[in-house]
Amino acid sequence: MVCDLLQTRLAAPKQRMLEVVRQLAGQPDLNYDRHVARSEFDNSDRNAAIAYLMKSFGNFENDVITVLHTYFHYCALRMSCVELARTFAYLANKGQPLDSDEPLIDARQARQINALMVTSGMYDGAGEFAYRVGMPGKSGVGGGIIAIVPGEMCIAVWSPET
Repeated sequence: MVCDLLQTRLAAPKQRMLEVVRQLAGQPDLNYDRHVARSEFDNSDRNAAIAYLMKSFGNFENDVITVLHTYFHYCALRMSCVELARTFAYLANKGQPLDSDEPLIDARQARQINALMVTSGMYDGAGEFAYRVGMPGKSGVGGGIIAIVPGEMCIAVWSPET
């Protein structure tokens, strides 16, 4: 849904997301891993099915394939743990990025995103992660995981495929 909304509201959603993440991470050379994005797209049957289901109920405005391409690029940002932690620190800081005078989102929105991460950020493992770790978290296809300690910090770890 978010990618569909961004597709509607932004002229170049992939480029705009890259600009925002580069700024948050403090890394102007950050880029998409096109191999990962392509691999995700090549295995996108479930995501496509969900998107087409949403579209059938009128909850999806744009071309599904176009939105999936954008989504898989968002999932394929090549980042270090430090870059991940810097990027998502605004969620621990009531919506305020580390190196900005302007909030990215308001405090209420940060709380809402953190709550969503507790319930679904780790997909099928969200409940166990919440029980064992006790922090909002989000996993990525490349092995990166972030966890938020509200009011304190964002922790980022990475583990290669096992």
